[in-house]
Amino acid sequence: MNNEFDYSNFETALAEPDASSMIETFRAIGYSIETAIADIIDNSITADAKNIWIDYIWEGPNTVLSILDDGNGMNNEQLIHAMRPGCKNPLDIRDSDDLGRFGLGLKTASFSQTRKFTVISKRIDCKICFWSWDLDFVNKLHSWSLIKYCPKESNFTEKVEQLTSGTCVMWWDLDRITKDTKEDSDDSKNKFLETMEIVKSHLSMVFHRFIENGINIFFKGRKIEPWDPFMIECDGLQPKPEVKFQDEQIIIKGFVLPHRSKLSSEKYNYGKGPKCSWTAHQGFYVYRKRRLLVAGDWLGMFKNEVHYDLCRIRIDLPNNVDEDWQIDIKKSIARPPLKYKDQIISVAKEVRTQALEVYRHKGKILKRKLSKDEYFPFWEERARHGKRFYKINRNHPILIELFTRSNGLKGDIEKVLQFIEETIPVPLITLQENENILPHGQPFEGKDHDAVRNAMKTMYQNLIMNGKTDEQAKLFILNIEPFNFYPQYIEQLGIE
Repeated sequence: MNNEFDYSNFETALAEPDASSMIETFRAIGYSIETAIADIIDNSITADAKNIWIDYIWEGPNTVLSILDDGNGMNNEQLIHAMRPGCKNPLDIRDSDDLGRFGLGLKTASFSQTRKFTVISKRIDCKICFWSWDLDFVNKLHSWSLIKYCPKESNFTEKVEQLTSGTCVMWWDLDRITKDTKEDSDDSKNKFLETMEIVKSHLSMVFHRFIENGINIFFKGRKIEPWDPFMIECDGLQPKPEVKFQDEQIIIKGFVLPHRSKLSSEKYNYGKGPKCSWTAHQGFYVYRKRRLLVAGDWLGMFKNEVHYDLCRIRIDLPNNVDEDWQIDIKKSIARPPLKYKDQIISVAKEVRTQALEVYRHKGKILKRKLSKDEYFPFWEERARHGKRFYKINRNHPILIELFTRSNGLKGDIEKVLQFIEETIPVPLITLQENENILPHGQPFEGKDHDAVRNAMKTMYQNLIMNGKTDEQAKLFILNIEPFNFYPQYIEQLGIE
């Protein structure tokens, strides 16, 4: 029985979108330049490229940026099809190694950064071909029309001609990053170069598994080295067993990274990654066909806390679950389906627990040796007239030392402390902690730690002078808030 709806008796009318308006909409999707370039590289990898070259010619507002690959290339007909927005239906079944999704990546990524771009391509045994999108030309004609024009054409066609096959994407009106710049301005050039460094770091992370497997990505002629968030080659790494679900298509694997004391300074800085922060890189790493989509994010399941800096969890997805995981056009967002959330949380909790144990390991060794020592919190809870208040601990070693050296100002310092205690906004803090998705920061997080290290060093030296052993002095300091948050610095006392 055929249940197909019969539309033949209905009047129809064309409602084609205005070309210039639609392309301006493409420009507002929200790519950064690094995510836009990554989207172009996806196409190169899908086209079996083994080498990808990213280059630019700095000329202020006339700067040109290009992404060249030695992939399969396209003939003229294929290129025109590839330049067409929505050239593939996202519902179509794709090849298992296809990194694409909507058939929009080349266009939306390029238009997000430039008003004009050219694609030059060459397939084996075919003539070189090229076509351009020029938004000013589209606005003038109000038509979805490509134009066969390319500035500095010979410079770029020669590069493609030298390859057996390949494609070059050339952006030549980079209004989003070079507008109002001046070619001879050091400030303009330096800002552009800083942006290029961000691009390079991003690519080293997003494509690290491809680079590790032999694909070369060159930036201004220099090979990009991969950044592996799991630091697979490091001694002390604790990988967890793989957990598979959805017919073993989805694989989740946890990694507990080595304690700071087991890493050289070079390896410790390497672990900070492109975001220059261990805390910013904790969490889930979601990959689609080995291509990184989400880097260091708890996907709304947990908050970032420094105690879990050593916890990184890899999730591998095939390219046929995009709808379930709500993969966006930019391939920078992934949301787990509700049906798998409990499984993912269960795995994450186990890895987080082990990461917490490793993070606190050094402090625990000292505490087990001399566990009788008193703990010195900075704040204490007190009850007054049936209500709860918070008081600064007057027996805290830092305050005792301050009062000792106050030269008659102890009374004035006491008054300031009382004002701090009486005005601390506890209800507001409680409300923010319950409702705010942002994690609560650790003491001195995001600030220079010199003050912490110097205070530790001074206290350690005083304790040694007063007859404490090295171990006793370290334990004493470890039991003082906020020094207890930084056991890695305590370990360095006495050897600096």
